[in-house]
Amino acid sequence: MESFYAFAALDYTLLARVLDWDALLGDVLARRPNRAQPLRLLDVACGSGKFPAALLAADALTAVAAAGVQYDLLDPSAFSIAEAAAVLRPPLSAAARYETTLEDLDPGAGPWDVVWATHALYALPPDHLDAAAERFVAAIAPGGCGFMAQGAYAGHYLAVYRAFLDGVRGGAGTPYLSGEDVAAALARAAEPRGLTCSTHHLRYEHRVPVAAEALLEGYLQRCLFDDALGLAGLREAPVLGDYLAGCRDDGAAAYRFPQDVVCFALTPAGAAPAWSAPQTRPT
Repeated sequence: MESFYAFAALDYTLLARVLDWDALLGDVLARRPNRAQPLRLLDVACGSGKFPAALLAADALTAVAAAGVQYDLLDPSAFSIAEAAAVLRPPLSAAARYETTLEDLDPGAGPWDVVWATHALYALPPDHLDAAAERFVAAIAPGGCGFMAQGAYAGHYLAVYRAFLDGVRGGAGTPYLSGEDVAAALARAAEPRGLTCSTHHLRYEHRVPVAAEALLEGYLQRCLFDDALGLAGLREAPVLGDYLAGCRDDGAAAYRFPQDVVCFALTPAGAAPAWSAPQTRPT
């Protein structure tokens, strides 16, 4: 797992820069009747807390430093919730814990000023997507905001998993949900509530040196959530081997895995977020 996070840390570092978080959270705070009370935030499928850790490292939360943030954690894994809680520090304070999935979250819980899910919904069953999107949007308090980031269909995370399913599992299994699919479901759920939806793409790459075979093996196994095959088996597998060969750049002595991440924001009408680069398109 550490092999994966050596590179995946870049994902969260870039997400911490993709928006002016200070401005966004400051605006949410300003719309509240009582600005002195802490913001309530729900981290959906929080994992081990890489995203809040990146925000804290980037010093991106000064606007809420005085009021603070009650940081609620949702994940099916109690272990992940405990790991995420351990990385929080002011202005983020661990609060409620929900050991469940988004679609099964108690309808009476919430609402929250901020709801976000970062690289969190890949394994969500497709037939649960609309229910999860409805619960996500319903969880946002009036005047609040939502944020989702997930790999795009053409990006490495989804492409390598499709190649794995086709070449190693004979087409069996369910592909990861794409960021485009999740964003579309959220937009459908948001429409009757009058929220502003905006989409932004982060495009970058993970580079793994060809010579760093142990690192490459661990990285790929984590991308696939499967460690049954070692690096040799991954390279030799039908379809998957061709995909990996296509990512190899001998001139750079590295594997170059192109990432494309869909970032999707939900804000009150007329309060579109400030993205960090001009790759935004309204939906």
